[in-house]
Amino acid sequence: MKSIAWVTDSTSTIDSEFAGNNHVYIIPLRLIVNNECYKENIDISAEQFYEKMRKSDKAGSSQPPIGEFVELYERLKEEYDEIIAIHCSSELSGTFHTSMQAADIAGVNVIGIDSRVGAYPIREMIRRGVHWQQAGCSALEIRDRIEDIIKEMSFYLIPASLSQLHRSGRLSGSQLLLGQLMRIHLLLKFDAGKIVVVDKIRTFKKTKQVLLETLNKDIRQIQKICIMHANNIEEALSLESVIKELSPSIGTEIMTFVPVVGVHMGEGTLALSWINSTTVNSIMVPDKELEPAL
Repeated sequence: MKSIAWVTDSTSTIDSEFAGNNHVYIIPLRLIVNNECYKENIDISAEQFYEKMRKSDKAGSSQPPIGEFVELYERLKEEYDEIIAIHCSSELSGTFHTSMQAADIAGVNVIGIDSRVGAYPIREMIRRGVHWQQAGCSALEIRDRIEDIIKEMSFYLIPASLSQLHRSGRLSGSQLLLGQLMRIHLLLKFDAGKIVVVDKIRTFKKTKQVLLETLNKDIRQIQKICIMHANNIEEALSLESVIKELSPSIGTEIMTFVPVVGVHMGEGTLALSWINSTTVNSIMVPDKELEPAL
């Protein structure tokens, strides 16, 4: 069986223990606040970053420098037979393209996957990919199955701050003004790698209700839901409680967003993500079917 290295970025929310045990290498995005630059999850914790962001009227993020990827790929090509790289959506960050350019510079063939999303779904892609790798699947087989997962994922967000969306360039000035005047809350979703507006709603409570109604349409096909929050654990727990009432047997996980989400969506942002079809959990390997990676 060929050895495989996995390369991703800090939006994947992969924990250090899983990464260390499964040959996953994480390149951090950069957080910028008060003209200071920090490596996400390395130089500053989420709690520290949000505290700084509250005191600043300017916060942003940037992709990792290409040299960091080049250095990593030059090392990995000496240690592994194959490399799979999965990054946050290329529609929202240049990280994926930078990673692929770095692979060319390093002279190594990398199987690149644009996740078209971020956070929990990327972690699931890598976790399931490692499972399939351990069962003897090739890197190309793994890529094809991960591409199937991408087609079956749902990811909805309720941003906490229209002002933060505007400052980060995700919302125009006229949209910000209209939203503030009408006290509008947005329901957003990932669609083909972009974040698009699903609905504009007058109250936060109603926005959550619409999100849960959307979830309920798919709930019989879902085994697990991830509830994500940007330093808003109380609302995350409240969502979990309602979801358990809708479907007591469904698996749930609460996850804190990486700080880069707070930069663009605001502290307090909530999100739900799930994989719509359980059929993508299994894969045929030589002469047998691998058990689902749940």
